[in-house]
Amino acid sequence: MTDHVTTHQAADDARNEDILIYLNGQLLPKERAVVSVYDSGFMLRDGVWEGSRLYNGTWALMDEHLNRLFDAAKAVDIDIGMGRNEVVQALRDTQVAKGMQSDAHAGLMVTRGMKIRPFQHPDLSQSGPTFTITMAHTKPSLLMTQDPKLNSHSKLNSILACIAAQKARADEALMLDVHWFVNITNACNFFIVREGAVWTITGDYCVNGITRQKVIDLCRAHDIPVFERNFSLVDTYGAQTPVIEIDGRLIGDSNMGPVTRRIHVLFQDLMSQVCA
Repeated sequence: MTDHVTTHQAADDARNEDILIYLNGQLLPKERAVVSVYDSGFMLRDGVWEGSRLYNGTWALMDEHLNRLFDAAKAVDIDIGMGRNEVVQALRDTQVAKGMQSDAHAGLMVTRGMKIRPFQHPDLSQSGPTFTITMAHTKPSLLMTQDPKLNSHSKLNSILACIAAQKARADEALMLDVHWFVNITNACNFFIVREGAVWTITGDYCVNGITRQKVIDLCRAHDIPVFERNFSLVDTYGAQTPVIEIDGRLIGDSNMGPVTRRIHVLFQDLMSQVCA
């Protein structure tokens, strides 16, 4: 079987067996970090989330991630119940508790809290919010992320796309927007390279990820042509990309090309600088 990289791939780490979960001010082993079936996040997927990666003792791009977390919570009218400094302190407390220094990922999740009756009205969530931080040792094979414009808990469409891809024996589903232009995969932003130029979608209907924007900024800063534009599946079939196959069509030679490789190095350098 040929080894290949997917967006869900990360090396197993035995240290994750006894991680601690931050839950409403407490650090608990994962088997005790539980919420009620009446929690609005479980019952209605009523919540928002954010993720960040730990490099060299520093949480990468934390200001941007916190901005988006608080903006998303405000957009859906959830009071996080904590200020930015308190969220950062909770993150650091969770990190220190397990001695994490690098190659870790944190997921911050906020729901509207526990409901008194199992119905949709927000006023029925009278005990909350529920605030959790999951943290695990994880080192991805490549820098990949999913950064939706609004990180809600409603990910069923992406899960269904992932299931469809799995049944087709593919790693990812390439999703289209309402006009049938290429949009994102079920798990990450999508870029292609054509004739030395980087193309990505406009972001009008989906992901405006922090990592996506950093890639665009790096291209512009280093004279790599980059375009935010609408493009079709036909455009992807003739792209130069490490993707091996799309819709049964062989793409390129399945190797990382010079433009992708350069961007990967530039991004690694950026992370080294911001997390020095």
